[in-house]
Amino acid sequence: MTRAARRALAIRSLHPGLRLSRPAVARALRLLDENAAALRCTVPPGELSVVFLTDSALAQLHAAFLADPTPTDVITFVGSPSFGLAGEICLSADAAARFAAAGQRRFAEELTLYLAHGWLHLAGHDDRQPAKKRAMRRAEARAMRVLREAQAIPSFRLGRKRLSPARRR
Repeated sequence: MTRAARRALAIRSLHPGLRLSRPAVARALRLLDENAAALRCTVPPGELSVVFLTDSALAQLHAAFLADPTPTDVITFVGSPSFGLAGEICLSADAAARFAAAGQRRFAEELTLYLAHGWLHLAGHDDRQPAKKRAMRRAEARAMRVLREAQAIPSFRLGRKRLSPARRR
């Protein structure tokens, strides 16, 4: 996707404790789109929706659409480009927080990796078979390198849900 053909983005957080910058998330996605050829990807055109969720909300989607009630980190729904929809990426901020707490990666890096992973699914990458999973991991590394080099890892903060003044009593 070129700069002239920027896609419409819908970015929402349904996680009560997640704080994010929508422009920073949009910048990361646009960089992935603009570098699709270098990343050896073809991403469908159309609007892209990104939703940040809790573990339980994503597990409900996992159960409803994939017949698996277990928690997961990312689910990607491919859209219908003929109707102007590229797809939707649903991410668990809780899963990223758990992984980050284990010391593997910073929270923002992990959640950005989930974003890149979902985007790569839209580009046709699959990670269900060992060989395809290895290819997905290589593609993730390339995508994260593009984002790091552009200093485009969005900042995310996960905190407690704030109570409205009426509920603090």
